[in-house]
Amino acid sequence: MNTDDPLIIAGQTFSSRLIIGTGKYTNYQQNADALSASGAEIVTVAVRRVNISNPDEPMLVDYIDPKKTVFLPNTAGCFTGEDAVRTLRLAREAGGWDLVKLEVLSDPKHLYPDMSETLRSAELLIKEGFKVMVYCSDDPVFARKLEDMGCVAIMPLGAPIGSGLGIQNPVNIRLIVEQTSVPVIVDAGVGTASDAAIAMELGCDGVLMNTAIAEAKNPIQMAAAMKHAVIAGRQAYLAGRMGRKKYADPSSPLAGLI
Repeated sequence: MNTDDPLIIAGQTFSSRLIIGTGKYTNYQQNADALSASGAEIVTVAVRRVNISNPDEPMLVDYIDPKKTVFLPNTAGCFTGEDAVRTLRLAREAGGWDLVKLEVLSDPKHLYPDMSETLRSAELLIKEGFKVMVYCSDDPVFARKLEDMGCVAIMPLGAPIGSGLGIQNPVNIRLIVEQTSVPVIVDAGVGTASDAAIAMELGCDGVLMNTAIAEAKNPIQMAAAMKHAVIAGRQAYLAGRMGRKKYADPSSPLAGLI
C-alpha cells in the first residue's frame, strides 16, 4: 500500500483504497482470511444481516477485530428512508458508529438506489451527526446534490449490485470524479480485477466490493488480486495514460535510418 497517497474519508486516513464486504462468504473465517489478503482497512457490515451482538451465535467481531479494522455499518436490504435511518440509529447504539454507508434500494430485481428516498434519509442522518457515505446512481446531478448536502463520500454504482458486469458507464463515473471534492468510491458491479483497475484509472478514490471476492472460486486469491488491481489502477491514473491515436506511432523513429 502507498502510504504517501492515502485515502482520507471524514478525517480518517487509510493506506488501502479497497473496501470489502462481510456477506456471502462460506463462514467468518473465510471472510477474515479474504480481508487479510486484500489489505483492506474497512469492511462494510449489513446491520440487518450480520451478527454483531448475539453471543449465542458466531459473531463477526470474533474473527475481524473492530479495533484493527473500521466497521462501516450499512443499510443493505432497506427499501425506505425510514428503515435506513432506523437501522443506522440502532447501529450507533450498538457499536457507537457514526461513519456509515447509506443505501436505500428500489426494485429488488435490479437493486438500483431509490434516489428520492436516499436524498431524504441522507439529509436526516447528517442532521443527526452521522458521517454519511452514500450509495447512489451514476448520475452526476444526484451526486452533486448529495455532496452539497454534506455526504462524506459519493459511491456511484458501476453496475447492478452483485452482477459482476464491471463499469457500465465510464463517462458518468468520470464526470462525477471531475466535479466532486469528497472521495468517489465505486460501489457495486465489480466482477474481477480488471474492473477494479478501470474504476481506479477513471480517477475514483476507491472501490467497494463484496460478491466479486466472496463468490470467486478462490476468494482469498481473488482478494489478493483485487488488492493489486486497485494499486495498479491508482498508479496508472496518477501517471497519466498516453493519448489515443488513430494510427501507429513506432517506438523507434522511421526517419534517419542507417
